Amino acid sequence: MYRVKIKKIATIMCTALLALSSVSCSHAAEGSEKIGQVQVTSDQAPSEHNITKQNESYHTESDYTESDYDKDGFDESDIISENPETTAQVIVTLGENEISMDNTAEEESSTESKIPMETPGETVSAAADTAPATPASDTDLIESIKAFSTQPQTEAANVTLADNTVPSESVVLDQCYIEGSKVIIKGRNTGGISSPDTLMGEDGHFYLIELEPYDDDVTDNRYTEACDKTESISFVLPLNAGTSESRLYKKFVVCIWDGTKYVPVSSPVYITNPEAIAKNTEEYKEPFTKKGLLIELTQISDAFELGVSHVIVNIPFSSILGSGIAYSYEGETYHFNKEVVEAYDKTISMFSNKGMLVNAVILNSWNDSTPDLFMPAVAKTSAANYYNFNAKTEAGYKDIKAIASFLADRYSGKNSDYGKVSNWIIGNEINNQLWNYMGPMDVRSYVAEYERCFRVFYTAIKSTCANDRVFFSTDYNWMHEANGSTKYNAKEVIDIFNEMVREKGNIDWGLAYHPYSIPLTEPEFWDDWNTGLISWSETSPIVNFANLSVLTDYFQKDVMRDRSGNVRHIILSEEGFTSQSATRGRVEDLQAAAFAYAYYIVDSNPYIDAFIMSRQIDAPSEVATSCAFGLWTSEQSEDVNIKPAMRKKIWPVFKAIDKANDTLEATDFAKEILGIENWSDIIPGFKWSSMESRR
Repeated sequence: MYRVKIKKIATIMCTALLALSSVSCSHAAEGSEKIGQVQVTSDQAPSEHNITKQNESYHTESDYTESDYDKDGFDESDIISENPETTAQVIVTLGENEISMDNTAEEESSTESKIPMETPGETVSAAADTAPATPASDTDLIESIKAFSTQPQTEAANVTLADNTVPSESVVLDQCYIEGSKVIIKGRNTGGISSPDTLMGEDGHFYLIELEPYDDDVTDNRYTEACDKTESISFVLPLNAGTSESRLYKKFVVCIWDGTKYVPVSSPVYITNPEAIAKNTEEYKEPFTKKGLLIELTQISDAFELGVSHVIVNIPFSSILGSGIAYSYEGETYHFNKEVVEAYDKTISMFSNKGMLVNAVILNSWNDSTPDLFMPAVAKTSAANYYNFNAKTEAGYKDIKAIASFLADRYSGKNSDYGKVSNWIIGNEINNQLWNYMGPMDVRSYVAEYERCFRVFYTAIKSTCANDRVFFSTDYNWMHEANGSTKYNAKEVIDIFNEMVREKGNIDWGLAYHPYSIPLTEPEFWDDWNTGLISWSETSPIVNFANLSVLTDYFQKDVMRDRSGNVRHIILSEEGFTSQSATRGRVEDLQAAAFAYAYYIVDSNPYIDAFIMSRQIDAPSEVATSCAFGLWTSEQSEDVNIKPAMRKKIWPVFKAIDKANDTLEATDFAKEILGIENWSDIIPGFKWSSMESRR
């Protein structure tokens, strides 16, 4: 590929300026073919599978298979200064494409080209400017020629490109990972090579462009690296971790140059192993059991007596920013609310120092003083309890990556006074905008914005604590109650999210699922089949405890697995069974039986890591709607603190459920309610079946 030679172009331009008349001359580089012409004038973009019932068996993973720059140099002495008042326009014509350089203040030529790059091999961090068309002085003229010299040029003088030309090239970026202090990007051109009769084919290079997470447009950026158009491509870049030039969060796109702009020929891809630079590499500590509970801080001693292994802590971002704690991240300093953070220190350390695994739910509640945390044009609304995190603007992106990194670092376990968070759940029930609002939109647009912010959280957390786990949550409306605008099917959200993640660089996300009974005001889930909303199909309207194996079977498919081929982590981070029926009044025995049956289902399913009940004590506001989910009744007062009144039937069952010597005796009462003789009759792979058979 030929490049414009600066000295020769300068000489031609200066000769033209001296002549001050219309001339036409041919210019050929030494040893090269004709590049173009110079004129001087005085003018001025699954199919359904068979899932067996819980009283027969559920599938395990074994059931599934799938699928020159010319380096002559440049010297300002090569340009002969002319009268600055002279009005002349120099047009370099390459076939039908003109680059206009005018020493007047006239309007820029409509045929100007973008500056695509610097010298091949150099790293470019600045955004591209347009080719200078109206230099106001000789210095500007020099800069114009410098800029023009950095464009990819064509060999042929008369190459044309129709506006609707589609590139033949199609690049799949298979790998984008950290190795040492470098970013390695590898891919394949699975398409062809554009015809040499077009500018897309004439250039002969692939260009790697790096974008910030909030930037989706390659046209205003310069390329970072280039390589020849071959079947296999590879780029190696410095990571620059921890600096203002860090590439940790960047996405990378391969493009070709069509003579005026970059044209993407690959999907963007992100780094998939941010954990490679994490300072904290302690192993993930699996609790002894799956039993969890949403705990009231005033009742921590009761939680210890119950033997809780998993706990939930809600952290609204809006209250985190403030003053008192300074935190530097990637060259900038952020300030956090000391009083609020220290309150979380106390809570989290209280749990984790007792061996409980802490699940932090990261929420974006409204705060007028933190507008950058919310999506552009989103206003506070009564239709939302929480809002999607904003990674669509530079300010929002910087805020959330800094806050996420701060929290992951503070709760990394390095300081026992702060404690340890092991699981991070980004948002709540994201298939319903009541809990994750960003305004009415179709499901793909919605998931694309959530995936954008999720990756920022994931990268910040995993680059700090390598073995922490990051989840998103949905409710039980698997294929039910979607309106396509603000409420979406959980399955559809999961599928689209997984598709986007796989396309842009597969990461190890997990699911935090909420399988309540239908309706929430009745505890029995085993009769939910009567609603017509439960089936064994993967398109079942609702997936809850009655057909929970539908969820875990689905996640065993090859397409759903993580980048190591493992089934993704699933936790049940919120579920409960009411003791106050909307139609029958108090039903504490049914609540306790429902818990026992559900826990045994989960405990016997190897693909679910945790079962976290909501809640320890009834919330008066929920009791008013027949949702008395607690292990304790509560004092019905207006006090902001929920106070326990009496233990329910479920309390001793919850305590004994995961203890080998006590569990079967504690749940004997439930078998009569369910009409069974043995738990192993209705639960495949029942964990305590051998003990049960000896009774």
